Amino acid sequence: MFEEQLDRRWSEALPLALEAAAGTLVHFQSPRLVVEQKSDLSPVTIADREAELFLRERLLARFPDDGFVGEEFGEVAGHSGFRWVVDPIDGTKSFISGVPLYSTLLGLLWQDQGVAGAIILPGLDEAVSAARGRGAWHWRGRQRQPAAVSERGSLSNAIFVTSQVDSFARRGAESVFLGLQQAAAITRTWGDGYGYLLVATGRADLMVDPFMHLWDAAAIQPIIDEAGGAFVDWRGNPTVHSGEGLATNRHLLESVLAVTRQAPSLS
Repeated sequence: MFEEQLDRRWSEALPLALEAAAGTLVHFQSPRLVVEQKSDLSPVTIADREAELFLRERLLARFPDDGFVGEEFGEVAGHSGFRWVVDPIDGTKSFISGVPLYSTLLGLLWQDQGVAGAIILPGLDEAVSAARGRGAWHWRGRQRQPAAVSERGSLSNAIFVTSQVDSFARRGAESVFLGLQQAAAITRTWGDGYGYLLVATGRADLMVDPFMHLWDAAAIQPIIDEAGGAFVDWRGNPTVHSGEGLATNRHLLESVLAVTRQAPSLS
């Protein structure tokens, strides 16, 4: 019964997520784009709001018993056990800068566990998606192929990506960034959802975030897991609820955790 419900939801939701992401291109690199500032000083635009409302209205029309959580418009309670989680534009700073490394994230939780997710980069015409037990898939244009994490086994040869370096300092975890940077072969700030897509497709080996909201993490866990990797918190717990996260292949996991476990806990 669960498998049928998951398949039905994901088969209907993924095309909607692709449509919502494509809709953001109407505003991308527009000279008329207005950037507002939220209470936490982060930027937001009409593109964020339109994409989230599009998914909220259409998903709840199809699955009215499900819950829904979005970054911009809050939560709708449900009672089916399923909950949709949306970040309409993950990487708004890239979006407002005219850089195509932003994504639309759609995650599906079952009893608070991630069971399906999509990372869609409309500016690159690229996406990765997964559902539990169905594998992870990578699209470039119309071409689709299985997504898989790298097999690299040493941090000294690894590519480490993250979103914003000063977020480690805000956490009091500068030593984590410096330790991973010194251990890795290459460090780049190809972050936000794009960084996790790079890990899921084997082009980067580890992505680390000192801070994550549920809408940042919910889509990521099933994608990385189905691609053969691990998405965990900085202590190694497989969760989307800890407020932090890292993704890597399973060969490197313990080496990465040996560094992140030295940081103070968020709680």
